[in-house]
Amino acid sequence: MRLGLHALGIGAGARPEVVRAVAFGAEQHGFATLWSGEHVVMLDAQASRYPYSADGRIAVPADADWLDPLLTLTFAAAVTTRIQLATGVLLLPEHNPVVVAKQAATLDVLSGGRCTLGVGVGWSAEEFAALGVPFAGRGRRTAEYVAALRTLWRDDVSSFAGEFVRFDGIRVYPKPVARGVPVVVGGNSDAALRRVAAIGDGWYGFNVDAAAVPERIAVLAEACRSQGRSPDELSIAVALGDPDPSYLPALAEAGVTELVVVAAPPADPADVPEWVAELAREWAPPGPGC
Repeated sequence: MRLGLHALGIGAGARPEVVRAVAFGAEQHGFATLWSGEHVVMLDAQASRYPYSADGRIAVPADADWLDPLLTLTFAAAVTTRIQLATGVLLLPEHNPVVVAKQAATLDVLSGGRCTLGVGVGWSAEEFAALGVPFAGRGRRTAEYVAALRTLWRDDVSSFAGEFVRFDGIRVYPKPVARGVPVVVGGNSDAALRRVAAIGDGWYGFNVDAAAVPERIAVLAEACRSQGRSPDELSIAVALGDPDPSYLPALAEAGVTELVVVAAPPADPADVPEWVAELAREWAPPGPGC
């Protein structure tokens, strides 16, 4: 089982010197992936319920710096050579998929093929309203956008006609290193897991209690079978809502391929190297089978 780090882009993790230090340190200490999430818009008064906390509220202050994840990971790519770079997650239905295809391919090329595009459908109706995007139908929009992305990454001359996006005979360059970027789908609900099985190359479960992970993976496996897919085709990355290194063996046994540590880095970049080293020591997966 690999170890990922979700620490970039918010608060202290939005400062360039901290991003640089975290990225460099994570690679040096064996983390497999750097993750960076997204909100384009935050609100002081939020009516929509945040689905990843018991009280329905997001812990990030509305006035915190929150960097664009693709730009943040491109910055991180410039100070690293091996570590994977993943959006966790980009709220895909809020974006133009042709632009996202170009941005993700650009990151992939500049990083030497290290980009993973984690996507989600979003939960804040107010954020969608501010961007002028309908909140209703965002699941269908996401699935269609993923299909459009793969078309744009694969074909030299791309055409697509759907409910939400259409283009005909266009060229979008650069192409990703492997003519495609892995698309990991976020969300913990049954509907989200069905979406993973239908369109994803993997699942990113966020703020999931360790005890719930095997059951969520079982639901995902059944959804895969309903789609005629093998669950073994998917990567499984999980960030725990009740983080404790003692859960690592059970998570590996359940089929988790990457445990993502969510942590806020120190504000002083001089303190980052030891902070990353301590996280690596604390969360080192036990044994050669994990």
